[in-house]
Amino acid sequence: MTASPIRQPCPSGVCDCDRQRLLETPGADVRILRLTRQEERRLLDRLEALADLQDLERLQARMYDQLGIRLRIAPGHTEVRSMRGILIEIDELPGLCRKTRQSIPAAIRRGLQKQPEIAYRLLDAHDLLGGQSG
Repeated sequence: MTASPIRQPCPSGVCDCDRQRLLETPGADVRILRLTRQEERRLLDRLEALADLQDLERLQARMYDQLGIRLRIAPGHTEVRSMRGILIEIDELPGLCRKTRQSIPAAIRRGLQKQPEIAYRLLDAHDLLGGQSG
């Protein structure tokens, strides 16, 4: 049985992911290192191609199950006038590249822009539309 490929290290001084420390910690959860650059591209493409809110929720669950990425998506504390008003947070996770931490929310926002009804369902799920969805 061959080991799964793991993400190559970022150039020295460019990232704050603590990849090496993660690898050196006995018993550490190293699932995030399965997210190679090729797999990251596939994930970002998939996040941009969201079909509906359930699809987004399934992807959130799979990201946690397979990679340990805990992602929260909710309306921001202020008025939501655009996709930028939707709060997308990723918990700190050793081994998660800084660029990836920025790319995932950006891909989700692009997906929401392509399918605005997902954002409406998200707002409705948080009762910001008062149950008056169309």
